[in-house]
Amino acid sequence: MCRLQHTDITLIIMQLNQCKCTVWSSGPAVRGPVVELCAVLPQVTRILKKAEDERTEEEARTLLRHPSAVEQVRGRSVRSGQQRRRREEVCDGVEELRTKVSQLAAAVRCAQHLVVYTGAGISTAASIPDYRGPNGVWTQLQKGQAVSSSDLGRAEPTLTHMCIKALHQQNLVKHVVSQNCDGLHLRSGLPQHALSELHGNMLIEVCASCIPAREYVRMFDVTERTALRRHATGRRCGRCGAELRDTIVHFGERGTLEQPLNWSGAAAAAGSADLILCLGSSLKVLKKYACLWSMNRPAKRRPLLFIVNLQWTPKDDLATLKINGRCDEVMELLMEELDLQIPPYNKAEDPIFHQATPLRPEEELSHTRCLIAPPAGQEDQPPDAQGSAPDAQGHAPPAPQPVQGGWFGRGFSKGRKRKKRKTV
Repeated sequence: MCRLQHTDITLIIMQLNQCKCTVWSSGPAVRGPVVELCAVLPQVTRILKKAEDERTEEEARTLLRHPSAVEQVRGRSVRSGQQRRRREEVCDGVEELRTKVSQLAAAVRCAQHLVVYTGAGISTAASIPDYRGPNGVWTQLQKGQAVSSSDLGRAEPTLTHMCIKALHQQNLVKHVVSQNCDGLHLRSGLPQHALSELHGNMLIEVCASCIPAREYVRMFDVTERTALRRHATGRRCGRCGAELRDTIVHFGERGTLEQPLNWSGAAAAAGSADLILCLGSSLKVLKKYACLWSMNRPAKRRPLLFIVNLQWTPKDDLATLKINGRCDEVMELLMEELDLQIPPYNKAEDPIFHQATPLRPEEELSHTRCLIAPPAGQEDQPPDAQGSAPDAQGHAPPAPQPVQGGWFGRGFSKGRKRKKRKTV
């Protein structure tokens, strides 16, 4: 017996409202059946919610008289169930996980050109929420819940970030293509030439007026005042005086910056890849970038595809192997299989502390974001690294509040927009 949930009823009501808007623009030949279907759907929905032995004879006859409505309601219920199952997290058992990682390790050893694609799932261990997981940003928004604040300045590279860096140092990973904006790949020590940050980096602002574009690495999230099609950060270039902008690519935008997006590096790496390892990405966005999947090659010559994710992805059916596990656990097992040490994150060696450009005195109060704190023994950083000094009256500046970046959680509303239908 098919039972409908509250979400299914909501979908039906929404489609009925759309139906009311469009039915009168259709010809009389179709208007009658459509009106009849719209009228009977709520009744059929109520009947199908009952157990079969609880239905009256009249209700049973109603279902027999309207097979198309029954089919439509049940079809919606099936699709809704599929969507729920796709959102569920599935984790392989211990033995199955080890067996799969052993297969991945064998593929890594044989690969000549391994490219890694990373998503939000590799940063959840750094207390940065993902988007589509059970506690993800968009999942919470869909449920009408408030998104909890995240102090992005306190995040540090995870075990997975450090494993990727080590694999690159061993020449096993040739390139990393990341959808993340948190800057943790660079902070792990992965060189910028081996990284494509397709959606930007929250720690970098640029002057697009300089040729080539001049980068300013900061020790705080620069996206406080930025949003979709509004990228000015409020600071200016120290060389030409032009307004600085962030590097974030929001939904509905096309990234044009050479760095840190590095599309040329990503496309070249994908074109040479014989193995692609996807870590912690739903691939719902990445799948749209055709150049990353070598679809112009014959199927037999395309790279092997290994996916590590707890949820369903649209590339699962094409994958050589799908590993249902958390990225840190899988990567720890992989390094064990490859007999490689995992380098711990050492804050004293974080490149951010020698790459960052200090703010000019007049810019010290230009942000309220939490600063990346220097390691113990390196407190003699420029003012920007430690926060602003007390004002003339001796009052300490307000403590930075835990907040989302201007990029964080964006894009949820785009998928919910529907085309407006003409009414008569």
